[in-house]
Amino acid sequence: MTREQDIKNAVEVLRKGGVILYPTDTVWGIGCDATNAEAVKRVYEIKQRDDSKALICLVDSDARMQRYVRNVPDVAWQLIDSLQGPDGEPSRTKPTTLILDGAINLAPNLIAEDGSIALRITQEPFSKELCYRFQKALVSTSANISGQPAAQNYCDIAPELLEAVDYVCWSRRQEHQPHQPSCIIRLREDGEVTIIRS
Repeated sequence: MTREQDIKNAVEVLRKGGVILYPTDTVWGIGCDATNAEAVKRVYEIKQRDDSKALICLVDSDARMQRYVRNVPDVAWQLIDSLQGPDGEPSRTKPTTLILDGAINLAPNLIAEDGSIALRITQEPFSKELCYRFQKALVSTSANISGQPAAQNYCDIAPELLEAVDYVCWSRRQEHQPHQPSCIIRLREDGEVTIIRS
């Protein structure tokens, strides 16, 4: 299957409120439409995770990120610029998720109690194209049952997860490489910066 067809299939499932497994810029992820509360609820159920623990979302661009945060602080743009290589190319630094205040236009059960949301602009070709084609933020939580190790590669995904979702992407299934979860940095509107996971 071509990457183009794989993305087309995944987008069709996402638009119907389905849940997918897909490769990201870090580990394999469980994904759904970040604006669909029912789909988000299913992701929590599949992961057997308490819905008080917020999930990360992926977007494909700065512009898309601005649709989901009321006011992106200047320090966030400085950080995003520093994480990208020349001409917006992916840099060699670890993918970084930003927790930002004032989440908007997302499923209520995705937003943390304090009104924040964890967002990451992906530079990895498959997930970036998937987000671009879908035209919305995509939930991206590690493909594992809560408390178990994250699936670094397709071969690490538990059989019950493969059966629980509506579509499993074909791209990058053959990989056997170490992949790490992203760094997580909390940026408050007042400019306070906290590193949650390095």
